[in-house]
Amino acid sequence: MTKPKKATEPVKVRLKKNDLVEVTTGKDQGKTGKVLKVFREKNQVLIEKVNIIKRHTRPSPTSGQGGIVEKEAPMFVCKVKLICPKCATGTRIRMTQTGEGKKARVCLKCKELIDG
Repeated sequence: MTKPKKATEPVKVRLKKNDLVEVTTGKDQGKTGKVLKVFREKNQVLIEKVNIIKRHTRPSPTSGQGGIVEKEAPMFVCKVKLICPKCATGTRIRMTQTGEGKKARVCLKCKELIDG
């Protein structure tokens, strides 16, 4: 008998669409790319030109010709770091409140506001 898959518990994902991130582990370690989509319920992000997989597709009336298609696959959030625009390195981030009471992300290396 097979065990049912354990559902991943959502964590606070502090990444947004169009953020520049660096991959810290895995086959794409050291690569950088832009976040295309954030899957908050699965704790995953889709990064442009990173974690490329090959998908074999059949011919269909909509797609026409079949073949091997290369596309990006989602990657877990714990495997990427946000690149700070000021210090230009992958860094951890903290949430803080600005003077107007809005939440903003802060780089832990240079203590600079990332957005807001």
